[in-house]
Amino acid sequence: MTNALDFSYESRPGRVVFRAGAALSATPDEVERLGLRRVLVVCGTRGADTARAVADALGPACAGVHDRALMHVPAEVADAAVQAARALGADGCVAVGGGSSIGLGKAIALRTGLPLIAVPSTYSGSEMTPVWGLTENGVKRTGRDVKVLPRSVVYDPELTLSLPVPLSVTSGVNAIAHAVEALYAPDTSPLIALMAEEGVRALAGALPAVVSDPASRATRGRALYGAWLCGSCLGATTMGLHHKLCHVLGGTFGLPHAETHTVVLPYALAYNASAAPEAVAAVARALDAADAPTALWELAGRLGAPRSLAELGLTEADLATAAEQTTNQAYANPRPVTSDGVLAVLRAAHEGAPPATVAG
Repeated sequence: MTNALDFSYESRPGRVVFRAGAALSATPDEVERLGLRRVLVVCGTRGADTARAVADALGPACAGVHDRALMHVPAEVADAAVQAARALGADGCVAVGGGSSIGLGKAIALRTGLPLIAVPSTYSGSEMTPVWGLTENGVKRTGRDVKVLPRSVVYDPELTLSLPVPLSVTSGVNAIAHAVEALYAPDTSPLIALMAEEGVRALAGALPAVVSDPASRATRGRALYGAWLCGSCLGATTMGLHHKLCHVLGGTFGLPHAETHTVVLPYALAYNASAAPEAVAAVARALDAADAPTALWELAGRLGAPRSLAELGLTEADLATAAEQTTNQAYANPRPVTSDGVLAVLRAAHEGAPPATVAG
């Protein structure tokens, strides 16, 4: 973004309830506020107990629990969830859990038009975006539709207390990636820049404390606050190289979502740094560091997160295919996306090399 003020900003409809204990105390109120009488609760196997507690709190307003959410939302999983919602005569959906659960809720909303309430238990940020994703035949498709934007989001820091530390870390860095790309998106704005820098600052400050004291409610709340801001940035802007590359790595090669974002982020930022100096400077301020890509890479290392795609199971033979698929997609990015450039990013990320090796 240049110094001259020239931007468009569209606020998204939605309501946020943020407080400890809100999952059980506020979710029924949000269902009632929307006039819903038969909601389907969706979740994955991890966190299913929490989802069932929410279902119990809903009482007669809960039509059933569908606990088959999977990472990257396979098309057949989405089909089964839509069929379940229709069979139960659901008039709404409550997604409880991380990005996989909320992604499945979005798939139901996309296909049926049912209103969605999100009760996130990780820092994925998906709950604040109109972005949906489906994986079919090894290819992950994404799109934007206001139908999938949750009508209400219930943030309860207590739900994140049971989130394992390694997943807390990678989920948090995944959220940071949303804010980083929003800073150099073609449709960024002064408001997005403020939210993005604050979101990065909040999460980068909270995650080390989560590692040292995962039972701290105050720390968990600070991290969830940061995730809300970062997710809001993603929901209002256009995704670039980082997210498209991660979609390929997840959809085609089955790499874990949050871990992949954690590994790729420093390299994607380093690649774009020369074309987005103001964005890089904002990230550096938020991290209180001189070099933003290196600081992100070092932060992941200090937090014990994976720092190479090899650790996640990607082979060297996969790099050329991933580069080709990423380059073949059309999307906005501050620096031109070339096959050689993407391959350099992938090679450095595969090795876990310092991110400066891909700076242009």
